[in-house]
Amino acid sequence: MKLLRYGPMGQEKPGCLDADGNIRDLSMTISDFAGDNVSLAEIDRLKALNPEALPLVEGSPRIGSCLADVPNFYCIGLNYAKHAAESGMDIPKEPILFSKASSALSGPFDPVLIPRNSTKTDWEVELGVVIGKTASYVSEKDALSYVAGYCTINDVSERAFQIERGGQWIKGKSAPTFGPVGPYLVTADEIADPQNLSLSLRVNGDVMQNSSTGDMVFSVAEIISHMSQFMELRPGDIIATGTPEGVGMGFNPQRFLKSGDVMELEVEGLGMQKQTVENA
Repeated sequence: MKLLRYGPMGQEKPGCLDADGNIRDLSMTISDFAGDNVSLAEIDRLKALNPEALPLVEGSPRIGSCLADVPNFYCIGLNYAKHAAESGMDIPKEPILFSKASSALSGPFDPVLIPRNSTKTDWEVELGVVIGKTASYVSEKDALSYVAGYCTINDVSERAFQIERGGQWIKGKSAPTFGPVGPYLVTADEIADPQNLSLSLRVNGDVMQNSSTGDMVFSVAEIISHMSQFMELRPGDIIATGTPEGVGMGFNPQRFLKSGDVMELEVEGLGMQKQTVENA
């Protein structure tokens, strides 16, 4: 099932796609997609519905983030072998964990805003994982059973804030609009193997990233299991699982986003995003 949120910013309603790709309204069935409303139990309840029996949404409304809000927006750093190499860093022995501020959450087609004083705003296509039930001390073998669904994420990053300003990476990851998520939350049953998905990103039509989740250093199952040894993952938490090679920081000379640039990105089976870059 492909779940989504549609409508003007701040007034989104929950919906889903039917077999013909039409949007169907779910607002009489569920209030929104966030927290416990994307638990495995709620996902199962929604999957039992007949989409064709739901109200049809007319026209082509704006598509918002597939999640209204998130308890936590976690990220994994240097999780593709070739990306670690282009960054001049060793492949990590354990997953590198950091967070984005939840206020970075943004729609998949909304503008990305370059923050004030930015000089190095960069792109990162990533596979997103949404947790569906409380996870604590989870085994790798059972880890995928905790996943509610998957989504496309652009982990937009300001490299000077992230690397040159000291402190934690979160400073370079958390500006408003730095977390486009969606267009869909695709339920886990639709993704047979999260380690066999192509992902790509273009800037102004030029291919920057083109890889597969098979290049991940740590699999989705390893990431969930590892994180659950240190913290309790909650329904609605989102994990951006890392980006492949081809980020602007890795070019020689380096290439960063400027106002007017257009990013197009997708993860196989999870939908495409398109954002125009503007100055904040």
